[in-house]
Amino acid sequence: MSLQDRTRGRRDAIGVGVALLNKLARWRAIDRFGLRKPAERAVFEATKTGFRTAGALSRRFSAATKLTAPARLPAAKGTGRFDLTPTDDQQMMVDVVRSFASDLLRPAASAADTACATEAKVLESSAELGLSLIEVPEELGGIVTERSAMTGVLVAEALAYGDMGQAVACLAPSAVSTAISLWGDETQQATYLPAFTGSSVPAAALALVEPRPVFDPFSLRTRFTGGLLNGVKSLVPRGAEAELFVIGAQTDAGPRLFVVEADHPGVVIEAEPSMGLRAASLSRVILTDVPALPLGSLDDYVECVRLSRLGWCALALGTARAVLDYVTPYVNSREAFGEPISHRQSVAFMVANIGIELEGMKLVTYRAGSRAAQGLPFAREAALARRLCTDKGMQIGTDGVQLLGGHGFVKEHPVERWYRDLRAIGVMEGAVLV
Repeated sequence: MSLQDRTRGRRDAIGVGVALLNKLARWRAIDRFGLRKPAERAVFEATKTGFRTAGALSRRFSAATKLTAPARLPAAKGTGRFDLTPTDDQQMMVDVVRSFASDLLRPAASAADTACATEAKVLESSAELGLSLIEVPEELGGIVTERSAMTGVLVAEALAYGDMGQAVACLAPSAVSTAISLWGDETQQATYLPAFTGSSVPAAALALVEPRPVFDPFSLRTRFTGGLLNGVKSLVPRGAEAELFVIGAQTDAGPRLFVVEADHPGVVIEAEPSMGLRAASLSRVILTDVPALPLGSLDDYVECVRLSRLGWCALALGTARAVLDYVTPYVNSREAFGEPISHRQSVAFMVANIGIELEGMKLVTYRAGSRAAQGLPFAREAALARRLCTDKGMQIGTDGVQLLGGHGFVKEHPVERWYRDLRAIGVMEGAVLV
């Protein structure tokens, strides 16, 4: 029996078992016999165990060919002027991704949010788009010949216009392929990148966040000592099915990235339902004496955090644009006291402010992405984009709900989901990378 068949068989068994336990937990008679707590605990443990089993089965990564040196993309050529017009190649890719987001992500968004999972056919279609190839050098099977952080920003924005949660699920593998392309040595590139350029792209995740308040990505509790990783990572997209992780961990010299294969018995995956980004199937990854390979340097870790934050800013742009495009026709068609509510100054000003703040978010994010692609310093621009998109993104989500009144509170309209997703911008680190 193949590895794929064994994986499918175990997951099917897990699904049946959990379904039966859920039916038992809903049976009213168990209250009379004092079995409510034991039944609920059984459901919890079965789900957690299922995640562990699903996460433990993985393909075997091996280097088919040896590289004499790591392949690195050169910086994009600058024009010497501030021009945000996409290139022809970028525009073509954005058009394709925008159609994908409109045709697949937007119609499936509500169901994916309820199920806390993105449909397999959506993930397969996103892999066919080549999202995991955006930063992979052409000589390693990728599609680019120079740094393409700006392309990554445009793609993430277009995906999030359809649905941010599913966008994160689709982009999670590309964060790992991008990290290995940018900072991996020749052995790591030869071992792992072929899987991301083939026909079956593995589920993978970049995990930086840890489950504690006021998380600081530059002061990690997950530690790498004696060649082993120990710690807990939180809010990891598609963690239950991931075959490969890039983990941020503290060393004696400072934080660094590490490559971890998911099939090690010390890797335990648990479900971690969240307020937003539910379609991304966020999970908690527990690491106990897990062997890991260092990826890049201390400076590369810092760049990873900045590029990840740019990715989240791009996601905020797409979702905020979706809010604006939804509330504008709503306030023009919704009538109160014999006229459209958009005739009220308080409503008109609120919609105008969404448009104004969105343009500011877009300018600073695009500037940071452009400088990153050209190999120029972009720390200041990334920090400004992060602050603006965090504050104004959440405000746009709040205003969108407010403009719909009672309709903003119910799931009949997608604005309440966008509100929940936009609140993730200031919380998340890692997961996506441009």
